[in-house]
Amino acid sequence: MGRSKIPAMLGEVLTAIVTPFRADGSLHLDRFQELARHLVDHGSDGLVVAGTTGESPTLADEERLALFAAAVDAVGDRATVIAGTGTYSTAHSIHLTEKAHALGVDGFLVVTPYYNKPPQRGIVEHFKAIGAVSDRPIVVYNIPGRVVVNIEPETIVELAEIPTVRAVKQANDDLDEARRIVAETDLALYAGDDVLVHPFLELGGVGGVCVHTHLVGPRVKEMVSAYRSGETERARQLDAELRPAYDLLKVQTNPIAVKAALNLLGHDVGGLRLPLVDATEDEVGRIRGCLERLGIAEPAAA
Repeated sequence: MGRSKIPAMLGEVLTAIVTPFRADGSLHLDRFQELARHLVDHGSDGLVVAGTTGESPTLADEERLALFAAAVDAVGDRATVIAGTGTYSTAHSIHLTEKAHALGVDGFLVVTPYYNKPPQRGIVEHFKAIGAVSDRPIVVYNIPGRVVVNIEPETIVELAEIPTVRAVKQANDDLDEARRIVAETDLALYAGDDVLVHPFLELGGVGGVCVHTHLVGPRVKEMVSAYRSGETERARQLDAELRPAYDLLKVQTNPIAVKAALNLLGHDVGGLRLPLVDATEDEVGRIRGCLERLGIAEPAAA
């Protein structure tokens, strides 16, 4: 295939940033930009905007585009901005990708088309069509737990032949499939579940598109850096210390738990849009317990 692996192109630690809302449910762009700067100051090499964690299914197109523009404005000079432009409609995904390209984002996160369950050859054609409208890199987002369909390793090999497909966010804990991506393609492999970052590093992965980095970004960046520098035992130790962060994200469907955690820490990202709902009192208590175990339960500085 001829292309080299590209860990430096998009970054090693990417945070799938939440979307802050005001009390009336509208976008809070000022708070979004504050959070974006905070994340880049605390371990994130880049941000994924309007992904699953950003509640993309409930965002109007103009809201997505406003978030992309706000991210580029806030951190585009020192971090990568990856726009979540994938939907279950190829034509709609193309539209969002063209608009995001014009706003100056660095790349696109394109999820497997969901709900309509295309065959594997349909997935290939979907990505070919999107890849034709921009020369910027696409990160293929394989998350069978949410979209039902798994992008099979053989299909990922086909996707790797599309010039603008440059990476895979693999939210699939089958390590054999991850190993095949590294062995059979030149795509950069990102962990799509936070608990997979360290195992994927051991397989030759680049890093992760993470949620827990809202809370423990510096530690995750240290873990990746330690592994890269050959301090494998230190990386393993840091991964073990991050266990409460993994537990926190299991409390409730993402991004319910991380938004509750951010609010507890003083970041005031607001609530969620239906059909997602706020964490219950019991869930907030469990989330607070995880933060205490991480040693970060004190409110964030204003």
